[in-house]
Amino acid sequence: MKPNPSAKELVASVTTLNKLLEARVAATPDVEAYRQFDNASQQWVSYSWKTISQHIDIWRKAIDSLRLPYGSRVAILLPNGTNAVCVDQATLAHGFVPVPMHSIDNPASIGYILNDCQASMLVLSTLGQWQDIATTCEQFPHLKLVVLTDGGAPASSDGNGPQVCNMQDWLATATAGREVKSVNVDKEDLAAIVYTSGTTGKPKGVMLTHHNIVANIQATLARVEATTSDVFLSFLPLSHTFERTIGYYLPISGGSCVVYARSVALIAEDLKIARPTVLVSVPRIYERFYAKLQEKLGQASGFKQFLFKSAQGAGWRRFARAQKLPDGANASFMDDLLWPLFNKLVAQTVLAQFGGRLRVAVSGGAPMSQAVAQCFLGLGLPMLQGYGMTETSPVVSANELDNNWPTTVGPALPGVDVRIGENNELQVRSPSVMKGYWNRPEDTKNIFTADGWLRTGDQAVIEDGRIRISGRLKEIMVTSTGEKIPPADLELAIMADPLFEQAMVVGENRSFVSSYVVLNKALWTELAQSLKLDPADQNSLKAPVAHELLLKRVKDAAKQFPYYAMPRTVWCTLDPWTIENGLITPTLKLKRIALQARLANEIEAIYRS
Repeated sequence: MKPNPSAKELVASVTTLNKLLEARVAATPDVEAYRQFDNASQQWVSYSWKTISQHIDIWRKAIDSLRLPYGSRVAILLPNGTNAVCVDQATLAHGFVPVPMHSIDNPASIGYILNDCQASMLVLSTLGQWQDIATTCEQFPHLKLVVLTDGGAPASSDGNGPQVCNMQDWLATATAGREVKSVNVDKEDLAAIVYTSGTTGKPKGVMLTHHNIVANIQATLARVEATTSDVFLSFLPLSHTFERTIGYYLPISGGSCVVYARSVALIAEDLKIARPTVLVSVPRIYERFYAKLQEKLGQASGFKQFLFKSAQGAGWRRFARAQKLPDGANASFMDDLLWPLFNKLVAQTVLAQFGGRLRVAVSGGAPMSQAVAQCFLGLGLPMLQGYGMTETSPVVSANELDNNWPTTVGPALPGVDVRIGENNELQVRSPSVMKGYWNRPEDTKNIFTADGWLRTGDQAVIEDGRIRISGRLKEIMVTSTGEKIPPADLELAIMADPLFEQAMVVGENRSFVSSYVVLNKALWTELAQSLKLDPADQNSLKAPVAHELLLKRVKDAAKQFPYYAMPRTVWCTLDPWTIENGLITPTLKLKRIALQARLANEIEAIYRS
């Protein structure tokens, strides 16, 4: 291979993810690989590919000391950063299987995953996290070791559970006198078990092989190139396949630098500090920027509002003309004449909020609001929407910079076949499609057609080669952060509390889940009286003390669900939803469209606040 291969050349030369990293380190050892903020020194710290490789070797020696069988599962419950990268890469290099988990998921969900995948080792941040997890299950029969990256615990074990130790001590002891062990990893070996919510409420483990992910990287490079001059800002959790493939493995292929954001709350600051060239995000982040922009405009003078509206309109018409969209027919000579002024006074100010040098902004995981898309695309943000799912490693399709229709999710990637099946379902066949669900043969069988195509569960149409998602076959909510939640299961869990006779949750393309419940009148009367409220007064339902207690009960009822499915607010009524008022079916199922239309004002008020 030549000294400085392109990303496509590098990926074409390997078959496994550990070999991808080795090839990258060999090609550009001294190029910056990662940058993250060190809380102790209050400084940003940089790591070259050579340096990160040396850190990974330490983890490899330590993990080898456990003498685990080939294919053992290693659970990783860490925030984005170099520790997560080192554990993941060391695990892959030994032929073990990383099981990435969300670092702020609820303990019960984590406990279930640990036992379901039969994890031999768990790496997480703090002792408090482990103690919370340990209380959710009587035992973890397969778990041998728990490593705490933030210290706080000497090596210990009560004889019944796993050994618990802090990272520094364990690495120092376990690596003494050891050499880095070489293991032949096959491309069909598992490279991850990524858990995703199922229709039963219990997460399912998606088995992805090295070949699945390497094939997806190779296909994605046809839409989003990566080079040594690129800087990615990483803030989506590495437990999500979207971030793992596009925000982690893809930069390795290109030798790009990944900057780890300090937190979601500080993204606006970190964008200006890191000044990324590539941004991988879900719609929610763009929606936040849009909302802030609209808030500032609302406080601006009439002239500034007029200027912004004119710039956005002209920019959108020019974009539509360039992309051959229908709105392009409305572009005029005046749009071109005034654009240099609009660009200087409006567009550049907005783009500076994203760091000012983005060459591509990827949005996936959930649909993008057309108002948000038109605003940012019109002002010059190079935003590409795509489509995928965990089961496809994950990218199926994406728009291109010169073929960007924002009402679609673009054409399928090279090597990815798509078709429209029964009930207009989008079906996929490609090397990136998963091996199956961990220990779920029936679920695995059901998600494939008789001739081997993956059922996505999404309805779509294909127009001029571009995919447009039109709906979902099953009732699965997808939040604006890309989380998938089965609403019926969540509602059943809430109604397990006798106080709640009926329940509906809302969260589709929203930033969080809200709940709407009908209360049992007798139980509400008792509860209201205990709170010194008048149960007959409708305003009592809105009293802060009542809302706080009712929300706590909703959350308690839903405690077995992941953190992102937990309702953040509750709206209550004593008036039942009935067949007569058109809000439920004769079989007592919710008529969601009718019910959401009836509660439209209440729903919008909650999300506005």
